[in-house]
Amino acid sequence: MKELRESIGISQAVLAERIHATQSSVNRYENDQSPPPLDYLRRFADFFDVSLDYIFCRTDKPQGTTYSFNPTITPDKEEMRRFIEMCFDPASPMNEKLKETLFQMMEGRL
Repeated sequence: MKELRESIGISQAVLAERIHATQSSVNRYENDQSPPPLDYLRRFADFFDVSLDYIFCRTDKPQGTTYSFNPTITPDKEEMRRFIEMCFDPASPMNEKLKETLFQMMEGRL
């Protein structure tokens, strides 16, 4: 945290004012005398426009995340059909039309 502050040439007092903290708390956090609360870390990250991953040393890139989340989900069309059937009142004619529209969307026909 100290490196970021010094990289833009501001004092602990100026940083404290900008992120609504006290100079003594900034000093304690920079010198590992006490752990900063999460709220402080968020304000610090916002002020320096860096990610929390960067602050927690999970990446050496100030922006972004340490990983990409791209889950592979294969839709189970039969399970989706059962879910849609369960959601609608079978006695309503409008619900039947809505169900059919959802099925068409699911199949990629709309």
